[in-house]
Parts: sequence; structure tokens; C-alpha cells
Amino acid sequence: MTVCATEVAARNANDGGAPRPGCVITADGTYAARLARAGKSWFPERWTLDGPEPYAVPLPGNQPEEPGTEVLPISDGRVLIHRIAGGRHLFSLLYPTGPGTGELLLGAVECRDPSDRVRLLPPAPRGGYAYALAVGRSSSVVWLVAGGSFGPERLAEVPGRCSGGVWLDGTGRMLALDRSLGGRTKTVVVDLEDGGSVSPLLQIAEDSDDRLLLADPDSGLLLIRSDAPSPGRGRLGWGVLGSTLPVRFPECLRLRDCVVTPFAIQPGQVLTPESCAVALRLDGAVGSWVGVWRPAERQVHHLAAPEGWLAGAGRWSRDGVLQLPYATGVVPCGVTRVEVPGGVRECAPCVSVHVGESADASVPTSTSGDEAPSEPQSLPLPLPELCEPVAARPVPLREAPLRGQVGAQWASSAAGQGFSPPPPLPVPSLGAAPPDPRCRPERPRPQTPDGLGVPDLG
Repeated sequence: MTVCATEVAARNANDGGAPRPGCVITADGTYAARLARAGKSWFPERWTLDGPEPYAVPLPGNQPEEPGTEVLPISDGRVLIHRIAGGRHLFSLLYPTGPGTGELLLGAVECRDPSDRVRLLPPAPRGGYAYALAVGRSSSVVWLVAGGSFGPERLAEVPGRCSGGVWLDGTGRMLALDRSLGGRTKTVVVDLEDGGSVSPLLQIAEDSDDRLLLADPDSGLLLIRSDAPSPGRGRLGWGVLGSTLPVRFPECLRLRDCVVTPFAIQPGQVLTPESCAVALRLDGAVGSWVGVWRPAERQVHHLAAPEGWLAGAGRWSRDGVLQLPYATGVVPCGVTRVEVPGGVRECAPCVSVHVGESADASVPTSTSGDEAPSEPQSLPLPLPELCEPVAARPVPLREAPLRGQVGAQWASSAAGQGFSPPPPLPVPSLGAAPPDPRCRPERPRPQTPDGLGVPDLG
């Protein structure tokens, strides 16, 4: 039985600096995969999530895997594994065969320079395909490693060293990468069906480092980390794909003594990106817990993570239920479903605080604050002026509101103290009903700003 999560995978950071999730979930939410441990041995494990109850299938090979070995679930139930042997990057598909594990060798990617790195990209919208990114000294190559006709296929080469990897559409055509070139990092879009053509996406300021963390194809919501509003310190912001609205950097996403990493966006909110719920992984000195935030709100709701949560892993349903996978000694494969509080609603007028002034807070269940114009306003999203029609490709997000930026003053009950995570949720036994939610989300109120557009990528 698997009794512990993938600590190594959860603690290691990828090229973009974000912590790796405890497991990887397919785009459609049917399967998950992780590197599990029994004693001192590591082995791949597949989770089935689309049944009445989740269950795990171990997929051990002839020998234990190395810590940090990458695995990725395929929509047909197989698991892609990425091993390194003799300087070559080997890719195979694993599948259960009765009491044993079947393995289909797909091929290898060989790098000329020993310092080159190869890693798997996040699950593609087309679940039968899997991609990898090879990062060299001066360029990066996107490989199709599963789903091709003759083993790994070289798809595109991008000048510069790339990190990240976010899918912008539902077909697996448009891939966003964070490219470091000329001393700065900017997000670019690679069209995998147009010979690997590259176009800019994030260019908030000339001297800023801009990275794309998450994107939702339904609403066009983008989650961004950039140091444009505070040079040298990355801040979380949000924008809309294909829109001329500026990037916004909510003050409520700046938490003291915490690393905030978004890991899931609520799907199905077509043309209403401000109503999408965003799940946040919060890492502090006392552990990891979950936060929930919506662009239309000026607060972060802090939720207790289940015991044994595979930190950074989770998925939203269309009706706003957050699903968090966990593994303990009692329940080796479980999913907690939580209906989170909040919804789209009008906010009270903000108290303006100019940048540079201190406004500390310590709120156990929510964190408030947002940037605002020079005069307080009652709506979180002021309506912009009419703009020209949006182009058919993703357009660069520019003109972030950096001048005269102000933020909402945080309510303070214990100024100067950091946040502490809520106590862990009780873990139900197998077959037990999930715990009753404390609060049901309000029904989203449609709200479509002028100028909002989602490009046609077909």
C-alpha cells in the first residue's frame, strides 16, 4: 500500500520557479499519476478519478525509479514515464497487465550538451498526446513524445531558454512558454500547427520579467507573475486573452511570509473571466494550505487542505466544486470535494493606499485588498472604453496600470503577523460521504466588460 506522497516531486521546483504538484491530472480529469513511495522504493502510480470512488493502481517496473522521475497520465489510462539513462532521455508508456506492469518503449531524446535539460510539459487538452521541452544553451525545442507515428517528433525550436508551459486553447495547438532572452523573461506563443511560429504574448514593460502561470480557454482568464509593478519582486496578476484590458495586480494576492502559486481555474465560465474561481497553493513556514480567489473579489478565502493533500494538485468542476487529491495511511487514494464560499458580487468602496505606504493585516479566513484608481470606486472591474475588434491570434498584454497604483487597505487585527493555515480537514474513510460544506457559492452574476474577446484559434 502507498502510504506517502511524492515529497521529492512536491519540493523540487521546475524551470519557472513554481513547486511541482504532488500528482499530475489529465485535462479532462479522468486520470492522475504520481511517483509514490513504499519504504525506500519509488514507483509510478495511476489514479482513476472518473468512477464512483477514486482508486489507485501501482505500476512498478523491474527496479525502483529514481526520485524525481517524471510521470504523466494519458487519457486512455496509460502513464508516460520519463527516465534518464546514459545521458539519454527515455520515454515509455506503462499500463497494468494483471499482476504486472506492461511497458511500451516510445523512444529517446538525446541532447548534445550534457547541461541541456528535458522535462515533460503539462497534460495537453488532447489527452492522447504528450509533449516535452528540451532546453539548451541558446534555444529550446518542443517534442511530441507520445501520440506520434514514429516515436518522439521534433515540432518547434524557439530561440532562447524557455520554461513554464501553458496551453491556451482546447486543441493543443497554441503553447505558451516563458522565454529568457537578452536578460529578460517574456511569455511567447508557439503555434505547433504552423511550423512552430513564435509570437509575443506578455510584454508588460520593457524591463520587466513576465511569466504566464495558468490559462483557461473557456473564459480567457490568464494568471501572470511579473515584477513590473515592483521591480525585482514578482507579483501575481491577471489578464484576459485577446482583450485590450490592462493587466491587474490585486493587492490581496500579496500575502506576508507566504509563497502563492495558482494551480487550477474553474472552467466553463464563458466570457466571464472575472467570475472564475482560482485555486491557490499557499506555502508558509507551518505548511501548505489552499486559497480561493476570484478576480471580481478583493479577498482570498483560506481553506484547510485535507490531511495528506498532494500539494499543488487539484481540479475544479464547472459548478464550482474544488477536488483535492490526498493520500494517507488509512486512505491511500482519496479526493476531497469542497464547495468554496464566494461569488461574483459588488464590492464596497475601497480605502486608497498609495504604493510605498504600509498596510499590514492578519486575517485567519480571508485576505482583502486590491489595486484601485486614484479615487475609490465601488466596482472591482471598471468598464473600459470601446476598443477595436480583437485579432484572431493572442495579442500581447501591455500597459499594466503601474502609474499611480494604489491598493485597498487591509483590515488589521494583529498587524505584523504572518498567516497561519487553518486546521486540516478530517479525512473520511473509504466509502464515507464527503464532509458537508460550510458555505455554498453564490450563483455567478454575468458581467462582460467591453472590449472582452476570445480569439478563434481554429
